[in-house]
Amino acid sequence: MAVDRLSGSTATAALVDRLQRTITPKDRKAARAAFERVAERATGDAAGPWKALIDGDERVRPFLEGVFGSSPYLTSLAAADPLRVVRLLGEDPAATLDRLVAAPKTWAPDIDERDLMRRLRLLKQEAALAIAFADIGRVWTTLDVTDALTRIGDATLGAAVDFALREAAGRGKLELADPAEPSKASGYILLAMGKYGAHELNYSSDIDLIVLFDRDTARLADPDEATDLFVKITKRMVRIMNERTAEGYVFRVDLRLRPDPGATPIAMSLAAALQYYESMGQNWERAALIKARPAAGDLEAGWSFIREIAPFIWRKYFDFAAIQDVHSIKRQIHAHKGHGEIAIDGHNVKLGRGGIREVEFFVQTQQLIAGGRNPALRGRATLAMLDELVAHHWIEPQVRDDLAEAYVFLRDVEHRIQMVADEQTHVLPDDHDGVERIGRMMGFKSYKDFAAALRQRFETVQSHYARLFENAPELSSGTGNLVFTGDDDDPDTIETLVRLGFKNPSAVTAAIRAWHFGRYPATRSTVARERLTELTPILLEALAATDNADAAFLGFDRLVSRLPTGIQLFSILATNRPMLNLIAAILGAAPKLADTISRRPRVIDALLDPAFFDHLPSEAELDARLKLSLGEARGYEDLLDRARIFGQEQMVLIGVRILTGTVSVAQGGLAYATLAGVLVRNILAAVEAEIARVHGRMPSGRAVVVAMGKLGGREMTAASDLDLMLLYDFEDPEEMSDGDKPLMGAQYYARLTQRLIAALSAPTAEGIVYSVDFRLRPSGNKGPVATRLSSFEAYQTTEAWTWEHMALTRARVIAGPADFAARVETAIRDVLVRPRDRDKLRADVVEMRRMIEAEKGTKDPWDIKQVAGGLVDVEFIAQYLMLRHGAEAPATLSTNTAQALNRLADAGLLDRADAEILLPAVRLYHGLTQALRLAFDGAFAPKQAPRGLVDLLIRVGEMPDLNRLEAELRETEHAVRAVFERVVGRVGRAR
Repeated sequence: MAVDRLSGSTATAALVDRLQRTITPKDRKAARAAFERVAERATGDAAGPWKALIDGDERVRPFLEGVFGSSPYLTSLAAADPLRVVRLLGEDPAATLDRLVAAPKTWAPDIDERDLMRRLRLLKQEAALAIAFADIGRVWTTLDVTDALTRIGDATLGAAVDFALREAAGRGKLELADPAEPSKASGYILLAMGKYGAHELNYSSDIDLIVLFDRDTARLADPDEATDLFVKITKRMVRIMNERTAEGYVFRVDLRLRPDPGATPIAMSLAAALQYYESMGQNWERAALIKARPAAGDLEAGWSFIREIAPFIWRKYFDFAAIQDVHSIKRQIHAHKGHGEIAIDGHNVKLGRGGIREVEFFVQTQQLIAGGRNPALRGRATLAMLDELVAHHWIEPQVRDDLAEAYVFLRDVEHRIQMVADEQTHVLPDDHDGVERIGRMMGFKSYKDFAAALRQRFETVQSHYARLFENAPELSSGTGNLVFTGDDDDPDTIETLVRLGFKNPSAVTAAIRAWHFGRYPATRSTVARERLTELTPILLEALAATDNADAAFLGFDRLVSRLPTGIQLFSILATNRPMLNLIAAILGAAPKLADTISRRPRVIDALLDPAFFDHLPSEAELDARLKLSLGEARGYEDLLDRARIFGQEQMVLIGVRILTGTVSVAQGGLAYATLAGVLVRNILAAVEAEIARVHGRMPSGRAVVVAMGKLGGREMTAASDLDLMLLYDFEDPEEMSDGDKPLMGAQYYARLTQRLIAALSAPTAEGIVYSVDFRLRPSGNKGPVATRLSSFEAYQTTEAWTWEHMALTRARVIAGPADFAARVETAIRDVLVRPRDRDKLRADVVEMRRMIEAEKGTKDPWDIKQVAGGLVDVEFIAQYLMLRHGAEAPATLSTNTAQALNRLADAGLLDRADAEILLPAVRLYHGLTQALRLAFDGAFAPKQAPRGLVDLLIRVGEMPDLNRLEAELRETEHAVRAVFERVVGRVGRAR
């Protein structure tokens, strides 16, 4: 049996004899029905004792009707075993408690886990009913009740811990110092925290624990497995206590008050815990540790830890720095004063205004200030510490009396809220009937009387608490509750975040707690965390204004995670609201851009420059700035890193200009291409110098880099690769470089090209500059990476496919000596202006489009490049017409698609009506692509799109909303495909 059963007949009904109060339920009919449900279960051996109990004292039935009519949970406990009711009412409640606390020690050491779990749950059921009877009947005081609940917690937790330790010892993982008392000298410590630590446990409370282990004390088979072993033991203990079975659960166990719970194991070594508290511990953790006590496991080691941690909790001097931190906690809980009249229906008696937490804060704040110098103020119990605060002249007796009376009253209310359904809640029902039920359990006859009593206590607590914090500055102008201290989510904070627009508020609270835990380098200093505390309310408001609050917040969290230090940025954002709004807009609309900023946070300095939005740097200015930075490099690798930093930061700044509308998308494409040209030109020079250092230079050699694709057409986006080709020439076929390790010409330029590719695209600690594609060179991947000009000319004349000539329409030289660049440009032009077989050209272009469509075709209108009628169609039309008419109209040639279409239309080679379809299409396509690639890589899903991105798209597309924009996009694509089929040919299925 789980608990020793007593005879139903007793000489005296001890608990009944001491009843001080009987509940008068509002719905007496329902109360009688609940009583009858229990009575109907009193059959067999229980029938006689039950009848004797009810008939023997006229107070019993009214008392039980009141209890059962108020609490479905207590009714279910009674109905499960009516003889239990007889036993408990006929026994002295103190004796009941002693019997239940002692019971686990009488169970056989070899009890199996299933039986242990059943017994513990039945013990908890009996305790819950006994304590409720003593509480509701006013046989016990509130402190008696909380102490009894705590003692039951200790007894059941101790039994679970002993079992888990015995089980581990049985597997040979550790040796027990005393098999009869497994916890003794085990090195396994379970610290009770919060109300559990202070012997103030509430009726349906979780038990908050910090679990530690001492490697030096524990007798481990393998010391290297200590963490893994004690984590497993802890999981076993939690399962025994937590898991719901047919008999319910014992206590819910909460392990989240340990140091940095998101990043640490559920069982920590003493050394790790001490190191954390000494280096990273926060003031709220000091407040939490005030109530810590060893509750199970190795109690002696636990008390030793409490003594060792005392200097962290109790500072030697009056700790007014701590009071500022606790002020911030309270300012976050109620970030604006006077938010209306104190509620009754739905009010949180723990966390709400005037609630239990305010009494606890009132006490703990002053303990933190003065406890370092006065050991008398280091106690765990709230009421006892109120007495000590009076004794040591910190508060007046009347304040103590007011707060103590309100605290006891509200704890009673809290217990009755939880008794109704055994729920860990502190919130009053949100309707009059529900509140009245709690009031009647308190002994009140009506809703009105109970509401008045509640309001009086709330206002009393609030008044005293407000005076303690009256000098605390405000954090916000009206956001609502925002508390991120401790480890539990504050319900009012969750509500505030939801109201602001966050869909996953728990993720927000978890991340902000991580900041306060100092998990990131930027938040490890006290000053940085204080700045973040001040910034948080306005930051959340700004992020919420993006209408993509969750993604924006995650972006800011990534930014914080990558900052080496945070004080400067947090201070700037707290005092510069426009900058905060800009950062929020970027985070909300362009996650990809935001991610880059998080890797390059110093670009924020550039955003602070008043001239930033008024001036887009010219090519000459970019070149001068880059040369200045590269000139300070300490070597080749440092030079490449500086180029990467410069390129990434400048790309961010272009993106911000596009996002804010400072530059158009067309200007943005040109700006990206200009930047790429500057970078390639300077990196080529650096690579040539590095090659020359080892292999010398080719005396008559020349080399240029040819840009193709989007770079060649000056239509780049934030995500564009570089399509490049390196062409070279030298005079003597036998010529070699003039360095210490000379190379033949072809080998020299192949080495140069390979080094250039690596310089641009090889990842380093600073990332890459660009992804580079050299596949558009003659013979593609099969040919040499560098091509001699004469070979290029011969290949393009005799071997190149039509698609290669199409690609060549976008080729232009971006780096290399001017005289050789002119030769290359002429060679490219000669290829493009030669006469062609027009029928073959048409067939080749159509077949090329058909092959691409077979491989990459899509019906998604937002796949703007590949969809039928998309960007590829427009580019193919322009390229086809330039190749078709190049010989007769060379002036139409242009590497830029829009410019080429304009020239073709002006020359009468493209029907003006078709041009009026294609030119707006190319502007629309480039604009939308620019915006999309700025925001993220991958497919665009309109329904999941950030609001900021949607706003940018409809601004670029010049449409009133996204639906109309998508309709316009579909219509444009349909029209472009029709032009393609008229001008080039019909695209059928691939052969």
